[in-house]
Amino acid sequence: MNLLKALATVSSMTLLSRILGFVRDFVIARTFGAGMMTDAFFVAFKLPNLLRRMFAEGAFAQAFVPILGEYKNRRGEAETKRLVERVATLLFLVLTVVAALGVVGAPILVHVSAPGFAADAGKFGLTVELTRITFPYILFMSLVALAGGILNTWSRFALPAFTPVLLNLAFIVMALFAAPYFDPPVLALAWAVFIGGALQLALQLPSLAKIGMLPRFSLDWRDEGVRRILLLMAPALLGVSVSQISLLINTIFASFLGAGSVSWLYYADRLMEFPAGMLGVALGTILLPSLSKYHANDDREEYSRLLDWGLRLTLLLAAPAALGLALLSLPLIATLFFHGAFTADDVLRTREALLAYSLGLLGLILVKVLAPGFYARQNIRTPVKIALVSLFATQAMNLAFVWHLKHAGLALAIGLAACLNAALLYRGLRRDGAYTPQPGWPAFYAKLALALAVMGGLLWVGVGAEANWLRFSAAERVLRVGALVVFGAGAYFATLWALGFRLRDFRRRAA
Repeated sequence: MNLLKALATVSSMTLLSRILGFVRDFVIARTFGAGMMTDAFFVAFKLPNLLRRMFAEGAFAQAFVPILGEYKNRRGEAETKRLVERVATLLFLVLTVVAALGVVGAPILVHVSAPGFAADAGKFGLTVELTRITFPYILFMSLVALAGGILNTWSRFALPAFTPVLLNLAFIVMALFAAPYFDPPVLALAWAVFIGGALQLALQLPSLAKIGMLPRFSLDWRDEGVRRILLLMAPALLGVSVSQISLLINTIFASFLGAGSVSWLYYADRLMEFPAGMLGVALGTILLPSLSKYHANDDREEYSRLLDWGLRLTLLLAAPAALGLALLSLPLIATLFFHGAFTADDVLRTREALLAYSLGLLGLILVKVLAPGFYARQNIRTPVKIALVSLFATQAMNLAFVWHLKHAGLALAIGLAACLNAALLYRGLRRDGAYTPQPGWPAFYAKLALALAVMGGLLWVGVGAEANWLRFSAAERVLRVGALVVFGAGAYFATLWALGFRLRDFRRRAA
């Protein structure tokens, strides 16, 4: 399989999901605005979402996919199927207990994650109720991550990338049509999380059956493969927990700031996650199986070349995304969210957070590409140590920035810490000899800088007076933003083409 084609497939599915995600956020912002109810929901949704990233897409995926790839390449279908069944059974049982504990202990979780809410009994009680409805999401999504890891190892990238679409559709339908039937209406969003998780799992099952990997109940935690995955998960869980703990601490800080602070950070994060998901997550998804196979075959030269390919492609696509996000921050927020209960002040406060996030976007995406360089070699400890350093740096910057920059300071701390994380990962790969840069990097940097300058100048002139974006009609904002994105991207890629870049130069076969 052509990795560039696989990246295009995953990114296009992610693009569809992100577009529907913006429709979802538009509907939520228009219906509920940014206030007490949305703060309560975002905190309630953040708790199972954090666990999903920690257990499912984080520690579990990092430990499971390399071992699964090894079994598939070396041990045959029967042993691979047995591993899948035993891992799936243990995962289901453990996460069922976790979900039940989350439902019972919701008041304690809300006290820990948003202690500032305790001063308002109504807000606290609503957050607890929403948390109890959303918490089973962790069970559904952990099983979805298991299915996605299996399908990606079989080079079936499209379906796992498509499944998040169902969660966004559930949000949109429930917010538009079901909210009036709930008291308070925000409960509809919590049930959308539950329904969306169940739908995503159901979509994956037929594809697992098609490749002969639909698991049956088979409990044996002493199985060699299961024990190896658990041993790898221990440090991986610590490493992933570090970044999620950092986000949780940011929510704690934000809960003590003014009303709407949690929501402003959420909407800015949603915009930042658009390129991060399309590029970072997509590249990490397609790189890990091939890197794992190169490691299993002890092919160090191809391993290094694949990492180099991933880094060049990341810079080529992520650098203009970060610059564009910064320059178009206010137009994008005004176009997507400045409707209904979402006020002009909400636009300006969300913009502050998005500008801060954009400074660290390149680092956030690079982490997703560099970390698989360690995971594929079943080296989890080094990224964990680096993540711990990043956690301490984040909290130090939080304390330094929050007093003057408020919620924007929290976003800035996350972005700068991500850049530190990426730099340390890169240094670790070079030091271990896993990665050696290929020739041509200085010329690559020079051409990239020129293309960015052309794009940035065009966007700077095109945005004009930012105050006008709050006066334009909704239709005019959409047309103007669309034109700026098209012309900015066109200028960037046209400059690269004039400087000698060609699409064929980035084609690469999977391992």
